[in-house]
Amino acid sequence: MASRGRRWLRWVIAVVVAVAVLAVAGPYVYFHFVEGSTPAPLSLKAGASQSASSGSGSGSGSGSAQDDSDSVAGSWKAGSGSQVGYRVQEVLVGQAHTAVGRSSSVTGQMVITGKTVQTARFTVKMATIHTNSSQRDAQFDGRIMDVAAYPAGTFTLTRPISLAPLPAPGKIKAYTATGNLTLHGQTRSVTFPLKAERTAGGIDVAGSIPVLFSKWNIPNPSFTGFVTTQNHGILEFLLDFKHA
Repeated sequence: MASRGRRWLRWVIAVVVAVAVLAVAGPYVYFHFVEGSTPAPLSLKAGASQSASSGSGSGSGSGSAQDDSDSVAGSWKAGSGSQVGYRVQEVLVGQAHTAVGRSSSVTGQMVITGKTVQTARFTVKMATIHTNSSQRDAQFDGRIMDVAAYPAGTFTLTRPISLAPLPAPGKIKAYTATGNLTLHGQTRSVTFPLKAERTAGGIDVAGSIPVLFSKWNIPNPSFTGFVTTQNHGILEFLLDFKHA
């Protein structure tokens, strides 16, 4: 009888240990082998023969060809290579992971007069932002962002951006943008850094905007008892501009 009791106790202990191992290993396997690696942040990548310039424009060159404002003046349209998305840190049973959603359904236009960006406005259809998890996307479309009620996210520039001195093609230069960001039906002023590069085909612009969920009345993405997230995330973008 005593030996039977000991066998039962060992069996119970083995089951408890197995459950504990699965609770830790399950999320690890899911994140690393099912979801795969996390996409890198959206960013500009200068050519191997080109070096990035500093935010002050040092090393960007100031020759007449490089400073020719005619090459950038006019209306520009966000092209097919543009992307907008989000990055949010989440934890599933002790395993940290970065959730990344992306959309290529981006429209927008900017107007440059001389060497100054005078106006700019961009829109993304929220329902087109997807991750590699249909369950996460369902939460994003419904409980979190309510894309049926708030179908679009927009950014409108409210302060002109001086591009002078214009960097040489292939050089990356840093700027600061200020505008109104509308998410979940709420509009808030934001100021953030971005980087731009003149290319053979147009202008590429990349950057990121910190988003505190409560500031835009966005419910915390945490799913009680399953996934917890930080109270903020990152809105990232890569815009490929072509002359309109």
